[in-house]
Amino acid sequence: MICHVFVSGFVQGVGYRQFIKWSARKIGLTGWVKNLPDNRVEAVFSGSENQIEKIISICKKGPFLSEVKDVSINFEDREIAYNSFDIIS
Repeated sequence: MICHVFVSGFVQGVGYRQFIKWSARKIGLTGWVKNLPDNRVEAVFSGSENQIEKIISICKKGPFLSEVKDVSINFEDREIAYNSFDIIS
């Protein structure tokens, strides 16, 4: 299962991408996370439904200094094989 997520709020410059990378790897997800020019964070997660439910909950909370205002979630009915979970630019 693939899940494409856009997170808005105070989520850049507070360790949000590193927090998501660490959390996704801990859960066993693959994919990527990156900052967007409009101050949102974008991420793609590949894994089981249970794993994705866990990371969505984590995305909504964020790390200590972040302030998540909105999480837009799009499930995609396709499979993509990523080797790991990485921060991209």
